[in-house]
Order: sequence, then C-alpha cells, then structure tokens
Amino acid sequence: MNNTLSQGRVLFVACVAALGGILFGYDTAVISGTTRIVADQFALTEMSKGWYVGCALIGSILGVAVAGMLSDFLGRKKTMLISALMFSISAIGCAVCGDFTQLVIYRIIGGFGIGVVSIVSPVYISEVSPAEKRGTMVSLYQLAVTIGFLLAYLMNYLVLKGADTASADPALGARMFNSEYWRGMLGLETIPDLLFLVLIFFIPESPRWLAVRGQRQDNSEEWRALREPGIRKAVLVGSAIAILGQFMGVNAVLYYGPEIFQDAGLSSEGSMFSTVLVGVVNMLTTVIALLIIDKVGRKQLVWWGVGGMIVCLVAIGTYFAWGEALGLGTAFLLTFFLLYVFCTAISISAVVFVLLSEMYPNRVRGLAMSIAGLALWVGTYLIGQLTPWMLGNLTPAGTFFLFAFMCLPYLYIMWKHIPETTGKTLEEIENHWKQYNK
Repeated sequence: MNNTLSQGRVLFVACVAALGGILFGYDTAVISGTTRIVADQFALTEMSKGWYVGCALIGSILGVAVAGMLSDFLGRKKTMLISALMFSISAIGCAVCGDFTQLVIYRIIGGFGIGVVSIVSPVYISEVSPAEKRGTMVSLYQLAVTIGFLLAYLMNYLVLKGADTASADPALGARMFNSEYWRGMLGLETIPDLLFLVLIFFIPESPRWLAVRGQRQDNSEEWRALREPGIRKAVLVGSAIAILGQFMGVNAVLYYGPEIFQDAGLSSEGSMFSTVLVGVVNMLTTVIALLIIDKVGRKQLVWWGVGGMIVCLVAIGTYFAWGEALGLGTAFLLTFFLLYVFCTAISISAVVFVLLSEMYPNRVRGLAMSIAGLALWVGTYLIGQLTPWMLGNLTPAGTFFLFAFMCLPYLYIMWKHIPETTGKTLEEIENHWKQYNK
C-alpha cells in the first residue's frame, strides 16, 4: 500500500473521506436545537416529536442497507459522491420546506446520506491506510463526526442567540433566522457539504477495491461467503457491539441534551451552551483517542472508557433520583455529563468505526459492514424514538441507570469475542476469523 499511495497522499485522501463524518455529525446533532421549536410550530405530540427526531434514522437504515452493495458495485468514490448529493438535497429542502410532511421527507433523504457515508468513508480510509497507522487514519473519521457535532451545536447556539423570535416578517429568508430559526440551523449544513462534494473529485478510487473488482463475479458470491463460520461470527459480533453501543446513552445525550439540561433547571440559552461544552469535550477527547489508538490498542481503550461510562451514568441517575435530597446542584450534573462524554469519546465512539472497517475480509467488507452498520442504525433509531418515552415513563433516573446496565454485555462481547486488531494488516485480521472455518 505504501508503494501505491505516499504517506502524504494517504493523509490527504483520508482527510477528504473523513469530511463525510462532519456531515454525519452535523446532520445528527443539529436536530437537538430544533426539536422544541419544531414541536411547537407544528403542534407535535410526544410520539410525533420522536418521529421527527427518528425519521432521519429511517433514511440511515435504508442507506446502510444498500451502502455496501453500492460501494462494491460503483466503487467507494462514486458512492461518497452520492451521499454528498443526498446531504445537499436534504439541507436545502429542510430550509425551504412548506410543511411538516416535507420536512420529514427531506430529513429522511439526509438520513440516507448519513447511512451511506457512515459505511463507505471508514471503509475507504481503512483500505488506503498502512496497518501501523490505520487506527489513527480511520479515527480521523470519528474526529470529523465530533467536529460536525460541535459545529451543529455552535450554529444552533449562535442562530438561537441572534434570532428575533417575535419577528413577523413573512419573507422566508427572514423567518429562516428569526421566528423559524430551525430552518437556518438545518440549512447551514449546505456549507460543509459543498466542500465535501468538490474535494471528492480530487481523490483516487480505493486501490483495494480496484484490486478485487476483477475477481468479483456477482454479489451472490459475497452472500455465500457470509455463511462461512468465521465470517458469520465476525458479522454477528460486529453487529452486536454496533447495536449495543447505541443503548449506552450517547445518542440520547446528543439528540435530547438541551431538553435534559432544561428539565434539570437550566435556561434555554444555558442548556444550549451546555450542549456546546459537550461538543467541545467530545471533539478534544477524540483528538486524544486519535493520537493513542494505535499505541494503547482498541480493547484497552474500551475497558477503561466503558468502565468510566458506567460510573458517570450511575452518578447522573443518582442526581435525577436523589439529587435534591443530597443537595446536588446542576454543576454536579454537568460535570458528570462532560466526564461521560469524555469516556464515550475515548472508547466506543473512537473504536467502533475502526473495528468495523478493519475486521472483515476484503471480498465481503462492503456487504459485511453494511450489515453491522444496519444494526448500529436500527439501535440509533430505537434510541431516538424511545428516549422521550423512557424519560417520561422510566424517569430520567431510571433511563440513565438502564444505560449503565447496558454497558455490561458490551464489555463481555469485547472481552470474549473481539480480537485485538492494533498493528495488524487487514489480511492478518482475516486469518483470525478463518480459524473458525476449520
């Protein structure tokens, strides 16, 4: 691989592919600042509010379902172009839509782009990177996701701070950043998307995809390969950690952070600013993870990070259950929220896309990662849809205690069934799973 692409070239193409993560992060996190005003404007019920948050995830599920086959057929580069176009259509459509139904449709289109890019960008980076730097390079994608989160939180805060919600100007441009400021929040995604769209034309196709393209007869061969015991086990454990990771609280914080902070007593602006702090910690911690993932190892990061997540989730649950009796203030809540984000960002968030992009053989990587990605996005959809119900019926305390409990099966699977992949070539990792075929 070093003979095919120089180290500087690898870094450039990895950074371009990672830009898809900014769009992933922005599109995922921007919703947190729009939920309450959209619910008020369109008189949404709790279930329809959950649908507004979760509808993009339906698109993501559809996107990951076809991303592997699409990237195996068209190539990684063309598939990234398709995802960039979906983001453009979604951002512009959300900004100018006429009613709630149109808004949902455009959110689903954007979700499709998220699903596709969440598969093809890490796969592309993994395939162009040398083994000793692969963890760092793929982690660039996760870093870009956190930059997208922070960018969305920051834009939400600035748009809200500058909005004149009492403005009666009927012009769409005025409403976009005033009385209907959610339009501006969603529409600003167009800016990073155009950068991604242009730069894709300056990167090459994946050398590994080009190498296997001539060997692939038809897609049925990939499906038959999935029945091999080793590959089947890899897909099952990959899917398990993908879906379980969503039930450990991270997306509940991303989607409903401002509402959780407001329910804890912070003002609307204060809760939005606290969410910006969450985004800052998330991004800076991912930088640390990027620097150490190829030195410390994937599994070590998970042990320590998930252990810290359990402690933080129990502390947050304790605040909501007995905080008043114990005299705990909002500073306690914010501290453990930020510590939780730190532990998540340095462990499961940094590791999951690295593992999923490198643990499958070349001949089935696109399809196998689509299956694992499908599991991830089904879990994300369920959390997006069910979190309002859980907060209302299980109470915030019960919800966070449940998230803490769900960390345990994740740790067990990582301990028992996931190999340490740090420093190994993709072919060496493939040989690990082949032992189950004997």
